[in-house]
Amino acid sequence: MREPGRCSVTTLLYLFDEQDRVLLMRRAQEPNLGMWSPCGGKVNLNEGESPYEGAAREAREETGLVVDPSRLHLTGVITERDDTTQKHWLMFLFEVKIPITEIPAPHREGAFGLFTREELVDLPVPSQDRDVLWPYFWQNRGGFFAARCHLSRESPAKWVIEESKKESAIPGPTLSTTSK
Repeated sequence: MREPGRCSVTTLLYLFDEQDRVLLMRRAQEPNLGMWSPCGGKVNLNEGESPYEGAAREAREETGLVVDPSRLHLTGVITERDDTTQKHWLMFLFEVKIPITEIPAPHREGAFGLFTREELVDLPVPSQDRDVLWPYFWQNRGGFFAARCHLSRESPAKWVIEESKKESAIPGPTLSTTSK
């Protein structure tokens, strides 16, 4: 019987300013050293922390932004099975529904920048982010998606979308009304 691998539960935070530029961190540490990626980190499950609480804590620790968990929108859930390292991931992707007003100060994990969607094309970002995560995020922004990834030495990464609900499919407050 195969020994089970370790599983880490993490969050990724998608923060935007009022011009719809996304905040990314150029990583000063592994994973993804030197690459631009959303901030986030591990959920403290051993302390009973929920993914929402973990995301709010990571926002505060990495950007200084105090975010009530009710201001987080769960955009995606990704499970990643990595047979090459036996390290597996459960990732919760949150869009922060409070626009940021300034670029946070750099810290030990990296420095920040704001980028338009078009500028992401030329940035050094992890290949899985460029090829899969960002397209899924943009397609489902304001809605929700669930996906799984299987990494192995024998074949390329295999991604499967398990659920996708576009923004228009999710009921929400009416932004404008018209009368006849």
